[in-house]
Amino acid sequence: MTAVLLRRYGIATPMMPYHDHNAERVRPALLAQMAAGGRIALVSDAGTPLLSDPGFKLVQACAAQSIVVTPIPGASAMLAALVTAALPTDRVLFAGFLPPKQGARRRALAELKAVPATLVFYESAPRLADSLADMAAELGPRMAAVCRELTKRYEEVRRGDLATLAAAYESEGAPKGEIVIVVGGPAAEAEASPEDVDAALRAALATMSVRDAASEVAAALGQPKRTVYARALALAREDT
Repeated sequence: MTAVLLRRYGIATPMMPYHDHNAERVRPALLAQMAAGGRIALVSDAGTPLLSDPGFKLVQACAAQSIVVTPIPGASAMLAALVTAALPTDRVLFAGFLPPKQGARRRALAELKAVPATLVFYESAPRLADSLADMAAELGPRMAAVCRELTKRYEEVRRGDLATLAAAYESEGAPKGEIVIVVGGPAAEAEASPEDVDAALRAALATMSVRDAASEVAAALGQPKRTVYARALALAREDT
């Protein structure tokens, strides 16, 4: 795509590949060129550079040598997916690509289960059904969106719960193109009422000290420890 755009606008600037397999070898030459006053543009055929690619190491090295890096915003699959997924965007965690093997993938998902945010993943088409199934198993019955080929001719967005999406892609087979999976955050737990707190405290005070009862109830119900302790003291006085 980069070569097509350069030809379209008559730009003859030489290009050099920079990727996971040659970055360690190529990076010193690029840094030396910039240190000598040269200018380099880091571009990507797969969306915004530095998102799940080795570009961040080049930027790190530039920062360490006080070489100015100027961002030029372009198409971003992650942001485009968030816009169209119809899921909350006030808190978002971009998790990049999950491990390709199931065991490691499930461990990674288990670590993300409690994150109070919408999760965004990149995934390859052949692993899509398996990844969705593992998400359903580890994250639970959450709503999600599979966003494919965003901003391109065959753009597609499919929404549903993780298990349903997993079953659909398992049945249909791997789709084509680049894929972003957006998964809703964990369901918010109902806030404990004052009555819930009192009931839990009375049960705890039957076998514990005021301090221990307050600590246990505060942790169990997600309440401020100081507030629960004050209420535990009041209940203890009522019962004496």
